[in-house]
Amino acid sequence: MSERRRPAPIDRPVAMTVAGSDSGGGAGIQADLKTLEALGTFGTSAITSVTAQNTQGVDSIHPVPLEEVRAQIESIRSDFAVEGAKTGMLGREPVIREMTTHATEMDAPLVVDPVMVAATGDRLLDPGAETAYEALIGEATLVTPNVDEAEILTGVDVEDVDDLHAAGERLREMGAPAALVKGGHLNTDDGAVRDAFVGPTETTTFTHPRVDSTATHGSGCTLSSAITARLAQGDDLLDAVTAGIEFMTRAVRYPLDVGAGPGSVHHLVSIRDRAAAPSTQEAVEDVVATLVREDARPLVPEVGMNVVGATPYAESVEDTVGVEGRISRTETGIRTTRGTRFGASSHVARFLLSAREHDPALRFAANVRCDAAVASALETLDGPVVEIDRTQEPRADEEGSTMGWAAGRAFEAAADTPVAIVDEGAVGKEPMTRVLATDAQTLTERLLGVLDALEDRSEDNAV
Repeated sequence: MSERRRPAPIDRPVAMTVAGSDSGGGAGIQADLKTLEALGTFGTSAITSVTAQNTQGVDSIHPVPLEEVRAQIESIRSDFAVEGAKTGMLGREPVIREMTTHATEMDAPLVVDPVMVAATGDRLLDPGAETAYEALIGEATLVTPNVDEAEILTGVDVEDVDDLHAAGERLREMGAPAALVKGGHLNTDDGAVRDAFVGPTETTTFTHPRVDSTATHGSGCTLSSAITARLAQGDDLLDAVTAGIEFMTRAVRYPLDVGAGPGSVHHLVSIRDRAAAPSTQEAVEDVVATLVREDARPLVPEVGMNVVGATPYAESVEDTVGVEGRISRTETGIRTTRGTRFGASSHVARFLLSAREHDPALRFAANVRCDAAVASALETLDGPVVEIDRTQEPRADEEGSTMGWAAGRAFEAAADTPVAIVDEGAVGKEPMTRVLATDAQTLTERLLGVLDALEDRSEDNAV
């Protein structure tokens, strides 16, 4: 007799995307479904066009007949309780009008991404269909054009951040309750990317560092899908937009090196990062356990020691795990009081994140005592050791940190990635040495190497 297992169904919100297919997998329906799944929704799809494209461009576009687009949407709506929907490449006026009809009937938030021109410059919308968008925009919860699309839809020439907001206001006048005008194509004085959110009760500008990458294929689809997923799960609009921008920023920061072109954004990056969290924490705990076992008192500064690990795609302190309360010296050894926790470290975590801006392969760091003996022991390490001159440091940022400046100066001074950075300290601050590594085992070996060198020199002095 065969055994049968009882199923354990999982309830997930359903989202629908109506867009074109990207044979290269980086944008369109493929990007939408990956993103929707990554953010905890069940994705359904109605394909409007089949495209032959890759990371280098669009080779051909084959429109799906209107009746088949209609059949797909009706099939989804007849079976699923759609709790969030989005549109991407619609391509033709009849399809836009068809989607508008369904939008008026659906009781679900709708994100309209008015895809008109691909990032490669290829035209993805019949010029005669542009005017049809006004009715669809009037049925949307949010419309998410880039600069080029916003200019086409509103007639506003977008040259600065004020123009982004002006275009957003114009889109609201067209009937959209809210607009997110994406400024990735806009040149700014500081090089940062600014997106303008114009909503029914508030406006805001999202600012984030520009990633020096051309692997942005699929970024617009990813952003609108991420927002849709959060709306389907019940987030309010501004929270959904904020989370969507954070998700997309990480996906662009860690692109996939695929194809002969620039590559693709990493739609599953957040899932991969969350999956690596337990092993990252275990690795930090193993390093700490080794230091306790080996009695690493000579390495511990007066302010205490911390060992920090970053997940592979870390973007913030909350993506790093450290020792809560730090490692302290006792008369008989070293100890920790409260274990490890994500977000537990401040200074060492921010320093590690700053160093990762120069070498993203770095994932682990520790702060150790800084004096003449440690400086001499650092000579045993298998890489460059850099000393920072803090007399030229700038004013601290809003978090009271100059970690970014310090890491930048260290990497400027080293031909290769530094294995340790000696910081003589600002006025009134204890000098500190920070040891860096790409993995926990290497960090352990470097710390024990310094410890062994200190003990050898101590024995020599005693003799």
